[in-house]
Amino acid sequence: ADAADAADAADAAASAPAASTRLQTSCSSLQAKLEQLVAFADTNNRAGFVNSFVPLDLSKEDKRAYFLELSTGPESETQWAHLVAEMAALALGKGVTKIEGDQITQAVFFFEHPTLVGCDREVAFTCVDGEWRAEG
Repeated sequence: ADAADAADAADAAASAPAASTRLQTSCSSLQAKLEQLVAFADTNNRAGFVNSFVPLDLSKEDKRAYFLELSTGPESETQWAHLVAEMAALALGKGVTKIEGDQITQAVFFFEHPTLVGCDREVAFTCVDGEWRAEG
């Protein structure tokens, strides 16, 4: 039974994402977009971030509502911190376990949230006319 337990533990360890996992996009324009978002985040430029992050077809009202949610909402500082941490992780490929899509028109990142232990996340980006944006 001990050998079987050890084998089970080894299987579990092999399937769990390693903390050192790094998987970056193969698309240079998407990588540049992620780095741009991180630069906005590093300077606390929430308006610049929102304008470069949200879907192109999002209404002006919805874009403004999202900006206000990240700026003045009751959970704004926490939401902003989590979003910033996620974008930094994606740009570095840190904790990313897989990327689905062709990475030319679409990419879906699967990753462990960098600050919320045990929180698996997925973030999708779509490229429209050369402009990468988050989906939905």
